[in-house]
Amino acid sequence: MTYLLDTDILSLYQRNHRQVVASIASHAQDTLCVSTVSIEEQISGWSAIARNAKTQTRHEYASLVLLNIVSSLSPFGLVPFTIPAIQRFEQLLKSRLNVTGNDLRIAAIALELGATVVTRNRRDFLRVPGVPIEDWSV
Repeated sequence: MTYLLDTDILSLYQRNHRQVVASIASHAQDTLCVSTVSIEEQISGWSAIARNAKTQTRHEYASLVLLNIVSSLSPFGLVPFTIPAIQRFEQLLKSRLNVTGNDLRIAAIALELGATVVTRNRRDFLRVPGVPIEDWSV
């Protein structure tokens, strides 16, 4: 089975959330992926930390955050936002599902991959027809 981790689950994994880490370990035989959408969200957050760093300690912290982001991605397949996923995203946008743009992008990628989205955000992802979801944080 193929699973696409949403940004919130990826962040919990990076912070060693016990249940998320255990769930990922229990799915070692499955295909576990992270999209470039989630990577972009994380890099954007890191960029804000680095840009606003005023002290040596904050600069060091920013460096460690980036290191954690990069090193934590190694167990996962990385999937791009492909043209078919972009086209699917544009179709979903027209449906006016009241889902944030990045969540809709992740949903479109999952639909193209035939993947289950792993997320805590049931409210938004349940609005997207055909996207199976699981929450590994509980």
